Amino acid sequence: MAVDLDEQERIAFQDELSRLRQEHRDLDAAIDALDRLGAADQLQLQRLKKRKLYLRDRISFLDDQLTPDIIA
Repeated sequence: MAVDLDEQERIAFQDELSRLRQEHRDLDAAIDALDRLGAADQLQLQRLKKRKLYLRDRISFLDDQLTPDIIA
């Protein structure tokens, strides 16, 4: 569900989207590294995964705002 955004808002959303995607990739790498160590702190691992889920939801929201609705 895209919202009518002016150019400045669109650029801000795209910048945030780019930053969030990079953070999501970084968290994915950190989680994989902790899993490979085996003796990872489970609480820290849970926090990283929770942050990753939040980022996924925010990325999805921003994508929806930037993508125009197409009526089939």
